[in-house]
Amino acid sequence: MHTPLDITAKALEYVNVRETDSVVSIGGGSAIVLGKAISIRTGLPHICIPTTYGGSKMTSHLGESANGQKETRSDLKILPGTVIYDVELTMTLPAAMSAMSDASRGIRNEAGLDTAEALYGQNKNPLACVVAQKGIRAVAASLPKIMEDPLSQSARWDLLYGAWLCGSCLGTVSTSFHHKLCHTLGGSFSLPRSETHTIVLPHVLSYLAPNIPQALERLAHVLPESNGDAIIGLNALLTKLKVKRSLREFGMKEGDIDRTAEIALSKPYRSPRKLERDGLRELIRQCWAGEEARVEF
Repeated sequence: MHTPLDITAKALEYVNVRETDSVVSIGGGSAIVLGKAISIRTGLPHICIPTTYGGSKMTSHLGESANGQKETRSDLKILPGTVIYDVELTMTLPAAMSAMSDASRGIRNEAGLDTAEALYGQNKNPLACVVAQKGIRAVAASLPKIMEDPLSQSARWDLLYGAWLCGSCLGTVSTSFHHKLCHTLGGSFSLPRSETHTIVLPHVLSYLAPNIPQALERLAHVLPESNGDAIIGLNALLTKLKVKRSLREFGMKEGDIDRTAEIALSKPYRSPRKLERDGLRELIRQCWAGEEARVEF
C-alpha cells in the first residue's frame, strides 16, 4: 500500500495541533502505512493493530505516492515498535478479501511474491528462506479453508500466523521486479494493490523461472497440488480461491500495456533475469487478458 502524500500532510496537520504522544494504527494496509508515514516524520512511537492479513506492519518499508508515481524507501525507524495480533479482529473480514490480501502476500516476492522474494532476493539468507517457506505453507493451507468456512477461527489463526511470518521475511530482504511492476501498475492506472499483486505474481515467477530454479523448487515444496512445479501449484491455489485473474476487470485498457512496459523499464528494480521489452510486454499482456501463468514463459 502506498499512502498519498497529500493525505499524510493532512494527518500531520492534525498531529501538530494536538498533544500527540504516539500513533496507533487500527485497520488494514492503508491505515498502517499512513501510521508509518506519520511516525517517521515525527519520531512518535507507532503501535499497529491489524485487522487484515497483509504484512506491512512487520516491515521497515514505506510506500508513498504523488502525481501518479509511487516511491518506496526503507529505514529501520519506519518499523513499528509494537504489533498486536488478535484473530477476533479479522473474523468479519470477507473471505474473498482475505484471499486477495494474503494470496499475494503469502507467495509474492521471492518467487514472485513479497515472501517469495525472500527465496531469491539479492540479500536472501538461510533463515529468511526457512521462515518464508513456513509462512507460505500456512497461507496456502489456510486460505482455502476460510473460503469454505469464513467463520473458522482455527483457519484464521493459521492465516494470521502465516501473514506474520511472511511479513517478517519481507522486512529482511530487498524488493525486486515483482514489486516494481505492481507499483507501476498501481501508481499509473490506480489499480487496487492486493488484486494487482495477486494477478501479477504467477506471471513474474514464470518469467523469472529460468534464473531462480532453487527458489521455485522450495516454493513448489510448500504449495499443495504443485506436482513439483511452483507455477502449477500457484495456478491451482488461485483457481481454488476464485480470485479475479485479469487486470482488464479492474479498468486497465489494452492500450496501457505498452506504457506500463516503458515505465517499468525506465527505472528497473533488481531482477534475477534481465528485463527485455518484448518479454515484459508479453508478461503484462497476459496479466491484462487474465491468462493462466505458463509453466514455460
